[in-house]
Amino acid sequence: MKTALLFLIMGVCSTGLAGAAELFEKDIIKTTKGDLEITFIGHGSLMLKFDGKIIHVDPFSKLADYAKQPKADLIFITHEHQDHLDPAALQQIRTAKTVLILTDKCAEKLAGGIVMKNGDVKNSAGISIEAVPAYNIVHKRDTGQPFHPKGNGNGYVLTFADIRLYIAGDTENIPEMSQLKRIDIAFLPMNLPYTMTPEMVADAARSFKPKVLYPYHFGETDPARLVALLKGNPDIDLRIRRMK
Repeated sequence: MKTALLFLIMGVCSTGLAGAAELFEKDIIKTTKGDLEITFIGHGSLMLKFDGKIIHVDPFSKLADYAKQPKADLIFITHEHQDHLDPAALQQIRTAKTVLILTDKCAEKLAGGIVMKNGDVKNSAGISIEAVPAYNIVHKRDTGQPFHPKGNGNGYVLTFADIRLYIAGDTENIPEMSQLKRIDIAFLPMNLPYTMTPEMVADAARSFKPKVLYPYHFGETDPARLVALLKGNPDIDLRIRRMK
């Protein structure tokens, strides 16, 4: 396993969490149509720049002042929980031209979006979008209900020229992950008790073998455990960023 802990710090903004200026880490991924820039806002929130387009994923106003972030051409919401579906953040970055991709459950709370169900495929802003399942099998509430029931949430596979990027959403290492094909970059959640343990993330990564793996939405889970678990996997470039 390649462990990459070096990063480029290329942006500054004010966070709503601390009220002070914070540097967001950014990585540049080369594609055949130019750079894909990934900004690691934190938790489950990302911002992507590609081919002149701005893409936000699960924007959450507790993590950043979205009034200072670029307006969105495209927004992805993975599921309806408040740390992923935040109307205040959306109001700051959404325009009349913004395309909003969401789930059925999200559409019950937010108007004007395009619903994608698990298995749906579409194109928007020159990007191929595949909605894939995201759900719990093991981790459940005291009532026995999974934290994320099957069919409620989406993960998204986005194709940027020759690069395929998988944003898993809130999920465990579900059987459908083994069916993912040619994933170049993967974001897998590691936030206990709601998503995966490091062992589950390692199992998921081994099942579909992303070239680059970013654990994200990991709360207080120590990513060093994942580093140790994937030490014997040289084909997976594990990159740790500030994504608590």
